[in-house]
Amino acid sequence: MERAAPTPTRTRTRTRSRTETETERGPGVGGGGRQQRQRGPGDEAPLAARLRLVLDSRSNANAVLDILETLEAEEEADILEAIRTCGKLFCTLLQRGDLFVGQLPGEDEAMSGDYSAETKYKMWMRHRYQACVQQLLGLMLHDSEGVQRLCVCTLMRFIQTEGRSPLVQGADDSSCVFPVELLKSVVERLLQVETDSSLLIACFQEYLRYADVRYYTMACTADHIPRVMQKAKGALVPAYQLNVFNLLASIHMPAGQGDPRAFLVKPKRKCAEYKATKLKEQKKKFEQVWLVFLKYKLPIALYKKVLVIFHEAVLPHMSKPTLMIDFLTAAYDVGGAISLLALSGLFNLIHQHNLEYPDFYTKLYSLLEPSVLHVKYRARFFHLLNLFLSSSHLPAYLVAAFCKRLSRLALTAPPHSLLMVIPLICNLLRRHPSCRILLHRPAHTTELSADPYLVDEEDPAKCRALESSLWELQALQRHYHPDVAGAAAVIKKALSEQETDLSALFDLSTPELFEREPRKRACRAPLEFEAADGILGRRRGLVPQLWALE
Repeated sequence: MERAAPTPTRTRTRTRSRTETETERGPGVGGGGRQQRQRGPGDEAPLAARLRLVLDSRSNANAVLDILETLEAEEEADILEAIRTCGKLFCTLLQRGDLFVGQLPGEDEAMSGDYSAETKYKMWMRHRYQACVQQLLGLMLHDSEGVQRLCVCTLMRFIQTEGRSPLVQGADDSSCVFPVELLKSVVERLLQVETDSSLLIACFQEYLRYADVRYYTMACTADHIPRVMQKAKGALVPAYQLNVFNLLASIHMPAGQGDPRAFLVKPKRKCAEYKATKLKEQKKKFEQVWLVFLKYKLPIALYKKVLVIFHEAVLPHMSKPTLMIDFLTAAYDVGGAISLLALSGLFNLIHQHNLEYPDFYTKLYSLLEPSVLHVKYRARFFHLLNLFLSSSHLPAYLVAAFCKRLSRLALTAPPHSLLMVIPLICNLLRRHPSCRILLHRPAHTTELSADPYLVDEEDPAKCRALESSLWELQALQRHYHPDVAGAAAVIKKALSEQETDLSALFDLSTPELFEREPRKRACRAPLEFEAADGILGRRRGLVPQLWALE
């Protein structure tokens, strides 16, 4: 005849806050269990032995308390061993079905209620499981990287095992149950409000390749952001917003339906209501969480980070990219580097989704300032500028304005930028022959003030560029760098029809120019401007006049 599980008794033990509170004692009376916990440095069993005791017999359930208490140890090695032991213990108990399934009553109610001894055991062990989860969530903020990483891995194992052996009533082989609450707690620890959680997010990133983890992480993040930002009442929360960005930037959406086996909690059978399996639902959640994140004001540094990845990692995976029009147009109006970075996203919307942006070229024209030749996003900006000006249907006054503005910037530009700007101007003149008048108009004066071009005018239609000339390119023919002088000398001859390939010039830098010089071979190397006359040097020099050889 099978013996019933022993009845738990109540005793007092120390919790993690090290205060004396009432804690339910494991079922150790009447079933061969310990009547009193033996604590001593000389006779305490290793954690592996305590693990075997708990798994071998329910009567040894009180050993769980010793395992959980080791999570509070001072030594990192002890904490790591305790985490591994807890992972093995509760994963095994979940698989066995030794944890209570359903709505868990309070611990006092569970122990004093009219339940069978076995049910009380499962309730008690379920409470210990919850206590372990809370301790692991706390250890995610430990100073040790090893402890943080192992806590994340253990909690994700709990999620996987709990998904396969659900703790909710009514779960059967036909249902798809994902432990969302446990994942929600993990995500909340990742999104710290005041501290940088980049290390934790890096540990968690490997699990985002699973479709179910990715879907529910986005759902939990979308719910968490408004709660935190509403408490801030419109103020910036830099650390928290950076953590959210790092987490969202770690989410890489699949191009297709993805690997059907890529689930942390693999559905036991096809479930029509399981949204995590559908790419369409994933894209909706992806779109939702980014819209919620970008709804609030961002720090300038974070603004730039978002825009750097936005056109490649965000827009292509949204079900309705046009929802980002307000964000991108607002970023484009900010000015400076942020406007430069917003160009990529705007180009995507203009080119693929027929976005109509009023005064787009006026704003683009205003971005051509001396600083644009020195920012690290220079290559991307000029690549997009070349694309935006590639249409042959642009009016002549507009193309002339850009040519003139670029020529004026070239007067103070470094050599590596000039080797990109001058060919770009020549390409614009090749595409728009009506603007070649800027090359052939004779100069009536050498005074800069007499140039009709209005450099401070923000509207390209009013800057009078077509009335001016590209005298700046002629001036650059006397540049100290021979490559720049050679590039500017192209305008001396008729421009060819073939455009210059700019792809290799966008990323050109000063160190590259220095590296190219030693590899050049000079055809002739004149040593003197005037031929020497005798030992004392040139004719008509001072030395022959003042000194003589006798």
